[in-house]
Amino acid sequence: MDLWRLLLTLAVAGSSSAFSGSEVTPAIPGRASQSLQRVNPGLGTNSSEKPKFTKCRSPELETFSCHWTDGVHHGLKSPGSIQLFYIRRSTQEWTQEWKECPDYVSAGENSCYFNSSYTSIWIPYCIRLTSNGGTVDQKCFSVEEIVQPDPPIGLNWTLLNISLTGIHADIQVRWEPPPNADVQKGWIVLEYELQYKEVNESQWKMMDPVLSTSVPVYSLRLDKEYEVRVRSRQRNSEKYGEFSEVLYVTLPQMSSFACEEEFQFPWFLIIIFGIFGLTMILFLFIFSKQQRKES
Repeated sequence: MDLWRLLLTLAVAGSSSAFSGSEVTPAIPGRASQSLQRVNPGLGTNSSEKPKFTKCRSPELETFSCHWTDGVHHGLKSPGSIQLFYIRRSTQEWTQEWKECPDYVSAGENSCYFNSSYTSIWIPYCIRLTSNGGTVDQKCFSVEEIVQPDPPIGLNWTLLNISLTGIHADIQVRWEPPPNADVQKGWIVLEYELQYKEVNESQWKMMDPVLSTSVPVYSLRLDKEYEVRVRSRQRNSEKYGEFSEVLYVTLPQMSSFACEEEFQFPWFLIIIFGIFGLTMILFLFIFSKQQRKES
């Protein structure tokens, strides 16, 4: 009987030791997790960034669009989580009803497009960006303040003249207004800025803004190739639109033979006048001799 009690005591003691050893192992994943967080401090933290407006732009004073960032947190990218609402003041008081963006598609991703039916000039707008029901950004403006025209099109150039030295030339650069800008009826008045540079240069030379769609460029070197570009803005505005496509200007080269001919001294005329002069001197000499003999 004492032997059975001894065996039972040893069995209970062994099972208790095994259970105690198993309690140590859960602490290891905890230490590994802490080490991982020290290596990557961003783990377990919220690195979200709120959406915000990037720009609002009207290309022709008849429509406009607004764009925004969508934030880096994945929860903000769920369908319908980001919405744009707007109000406009048609009288002295702001209308209190906020309306949702009429078109989330036409201007591209993360944008709202307002066609001519929703666009009014000289009337202030306020827009509000919301995410999951909460306001994350807001701004106010008038449409005429956000005009940035599309690029001019159809750039071309013609040669005006070449200098007598054969080193420089003058050209005339022409272009067409942006296709969607109603400049013919005077709905919008644009002024243009022309810039040009040699192909291998980095600094553009700017000319004074003009209201016409052509401008002369003077004193370009014949042995150089030039790049020309044009942009436009609404008159009395400070915001230019995007530049046009670059126009490359390659001027005709004057050959050395042509230059020599241009600067060739008129030897033929010198010889003619020389012979004529000698003939006159000889005639006068003979005439004076004849007079002396008669006297």
